[in-house]
Amino acid sequence: MAEESKQKGADVATTDIYNVEAAEILANEAQHLPILEAAPIYEKLLSTFPTAAKYWKQYVEAYMNANNDEATKQIFSRCLLNCLHISLWLCYIHFIKKVNEKKGAEGLEETRKAFDFMLSYVGSDIASGPVWMDYITFLKSMLATTAQEESHRMTSVRKVYQKAIVTPTHHVEQLWKDYENFENSVSRALAKGLLSEYHPKFNSARAVYKERKKYMDEIDWNMLAVPPSGTCKEEQQCMAWKRLLAFEEGNPQRIDASSANRRVIFTFEQSLMYLYHYPDIWYDYATWHAKSGSVDSAVKVFQRALKALPDSELLKYAYAELEESQGAIQPAKKIYESLVANDASTMSLAHIQFIRFLRRTEGIEAARKYFLDAQKSPTCTYHLFVAYAMVAFCLDKDSKVAHSVFEAGLKRFMHEPRYILEYADFLCRLNDDRNVRALFERALSSLPPENSVEVWKRFSQFEQTYGDLASMLKVEQRKKEALSRMAEDGSSELESTLYDVVSRYSFMDLWPCSSKDLDHLARQEWLAKNINKKVDKSSLTNGANIVAAEKGSFGLITNSKVGPPSTKLVYPDISQMVIYDPRQAQGLEIPAVLSSTTTSSVALVGSGNTTAVEEILKVVSPALVAFIAHLPAIEGPSPDVDMVLSILLQSTAPTGQLGKPTTQQIPAGPAPSTSDLSGSSRTRLNPNGSSRLPREGHSGKRKDLDRKEDDESITVQSRPLPRDVFRLRQLRRSRGVSSSQTGSVVSGGSAFSGEQSVSAD
Repeated sequence: MAEESKQKGADVATTDIYNVEAAEILANEAQHLPILEAAPIYEKLLSTFPTAAKYWKQYVEAYMNANNDEATKQIFSRCLLNCLHISLWLCYIHFIKKVNEKKGAEGLEETRKAFDFMLSYVGSDIASGPVWMDYITFLKSMLATTAQEESHRMTSVRKVYQKAIVTPTHHVEQLWKDYENFENSVSRALAKGLLSEYHPKFNSARAVYKERKKYMDEIDWNMLAVPPSGTCKEEQQCMAWKRLLAFEEGNPQRIDASSANRRVIFTFEQSLMYLYHYPDIWYDYATWHAKSGSVDSAVKVFQRALKALPDSELLKYAYAELEESQGAIQPAKKIYESLVANDASTMSLAHIQFIRFLRRTEGIEAARKYFLDAQKSPTCTYHLFVAYAMVAFCLDKDSKVAHSVFEAGLKRFMHEPRYILEYADFLCRLNDDRNVRALFERALSSLPPENSVEVWKRFSQFEQTYGDLASMLKVEQRKKEALSRMAEDGSSELESTLYDVVSRYSFMDLWPCSSKDLDHLARQEWLAKNINKKVDKSSLTNGANIVAAEKGSFGLITNSKVGPPSTKLVYPDISQMVIYDPRQAQGLEIPAVLSSTTTSSVALVGSGNTTAVEEILKVVSPALVAFIAHLPAIEGPSPDVDMVLSILLQSTAPTGQLGKPTTQQIPAGPAPSTSDLSGSSRTRLNPNGSSRLPREGHSGKRKDLDRKEDDESITVQSRPLPRDVFRLRQLRRSRGVSSSQTGSVVSGGSAFSGEQSVSAD
């Protein structure tokens, strides 16, 4: 079985090296193997997870158990400074004690140095209390043969205590009690002054510890460093670390700048153990160093970051930017050269940024020379020509060179619509309208119809802005003729509509009609286009949106040019609605979770007639019951009616399915009266949202589904009224129950209350 799990872990690790489950399987298997067999497994794991303190600890403990001190030292030298985890460092100090326990005074001095080394790196950790206590115990155990040595030993113990009690750790209160006992045992007179001096500092450390612990509790200390995949847990952990970093950067303990900076550095280093593949954390770390005045440290962080993420272009550009800002031109140039040489897929961007860098640092000729070499590359794209032409035009103020560059690029990139548009924009800046028209004609004569949409649109906009009426209409007609070949029915595209006038006479966010008129025109154009097609009601309802998308696809009007944002709401598709009959709900069953929430909702009624509320809940559909049960909690005796109805109208509550048995039935109760279920007083809601009375003699039948749909619809704030809300109101009116009598239908602190005005469109 163990062999199978080992093989499974190896297979998964081969396909996905960052598979956490596979890594755990391999690590667990390695613990049961001899060190010679386990070492290759650990090396493989640590090459993938170089900051995994628990794997380093297992690895080094395996060598310690084998009494291989030399290999143990080598492993500690590889991992300690990159894994600031207390458990790993405690393993280190135990190893140092073991190695030096038989060396006498020399060994004690080596152990003391190891403690100092350890506390300088992890002494500010919130879990470092045992380390401080262990160090103090070690110092107290050292022999002192003379009074001078005793005095020196007591002074050393006092200094360690004073550092420990101002460090926010889990054991800060215990350390303070021990310190009080220590000072009182040495000299009560001296203790009084020292304790009064350090007590405020201890109180500050204790307060900061309580705040820091809140941030620390959000962090998963067993998480492995994997590339971000966007999962919820990863995002939560990243934000937890960023909150902790912001807390530490604020220097909550108000200590000196040097000590505060050490704590921030320690927190950044710890965060990189878990967010090793997050470029933003590396960037924040380097930027913090630069802002603190330590540019050399920022450079070292960038170098480590590029070693961890060698494919990150963003970090390379940020690193080059830092070097250039400090006047280190040659190091920055080397970074740009590495960008150009590494990735062919992004070489055009690297070329462009290198040209701009050379223009800033070495002048016009250096940039021009590099462009002439770069444009010969087979992987060069049109972006390079556009970028260099704009550098020559805007920075060098040389329009002739820019024009020559665009013309040279046109020979290679005539098939690129984006290049044509950039060239046209440049010519417009020169007010060269004759060459703009010539460029459009040349491009449209060579581009296939499917690639010419954007060019036609820009040509049409150019004529609308700068041409006369004749040229404007001529280009518009030519555009329609060219693009109609792409449509299924080309004849409809050739007709001129009022919608075209809207396109011609709008400017930026100014429109020659209201949004209502624009919606009407869009709907009518879509209907005319699909007049011979069989369409469903939802398409008719959303005709404005559809025509906007279709017109944009054919280049007549872009989405941004369809019109101002409509204030109307998108109506739901009500073609699939069915009439709810309360008599059929008596035999329905609903899941236990719904029944339990329904029961609790009835019990939580704050005021009013509870019986009336129960009766209402019994006759509404299960979908509405489920919705009521999941409404958010609202403080106060009654909620805002408009807010509750808004939630209801936009809810995605599941539709109740008739005839499907589930786990638990709706709580039984008195059946609704006949007058509530049938007869001339009953009001039903048709599938199209309209309200009508059943004909006499057919009140109990389902033939209303086949009736002709009414043109009127009952709406609430310009929306179709859901049948269940309508039914609630009809029940209330038919029984003569006022708002004050009925109270509120409450679930989890939420409620329906009050009456809403109902009007017909």
